[in-house]
Amino acid sequence: MSLDKFNIRNGVLILMIVLAAAMRFVHLDNQLTWANFTPVGAVALFGGAYFTDKKKAYLVPLVILFLSDLLINYLYFHKFVWFYGSAVWVYLSFAAMVYIGTKIVKISFANVILASLAAVVVHWLLTDIDPWLYGNLYDKRSIGYFQSLYAAIPFERSLLLGNLVYGFILFGGFELAKMKFPGLKKQTHLVLN
Repeated sequence: MSLDKFNIRNGVLILMIVLAAAMRFVHLDNQLTWANFTPVGAVALFGGAYFTDKKKAYLVPLVILFLSDLLINYLYFHKFVWFYGSAVWVYLSFAAMVYIGTKIVKISFANVILASLAAVVVHWLLTDIDPWLYGNLYDKRSIGYFQSLYAAIPFERSLLLGNLVYGFILFGGFELAKMKFPGLKKQTHLVLN
């Protein structure tokens, strides 16, 4: 099989996203303390910021996250869990994170921090709708939603740390790669026969 054009920049972006998503499989000793310390938010921001084709900006991170979710669920439950109860809110929050990434016009330390904070706020507000509305832990009135938000603070703190750590690795790594390999700065095609 021959490929007419292989986009080197997109190939590097996809590879970086796959490698970052693989970090979801690293076992941490204290799962409660480190719950939600994952690369998923950073992956969504990174894809949104760097893919020039906005379809790829959404598709690549979301598909890779979905596939890693399938594998994680298989490892834990020994079966494929295609969708779980809160999946709609979780993936909607990741799509919103990709959108936030598309709004990063200039890659800088400050912009990655701001985008990481915004991503956590969006994730926090969206993913706590499900346990409030459909769970049995919280009152169905608005006070229950605020109780759910309060209970999620440790998880969102870990998500923020994950966004920052993995964000700096992804964004910083790609910026360094662009300095070393100028062809990554713009769309570069390699013809393969």
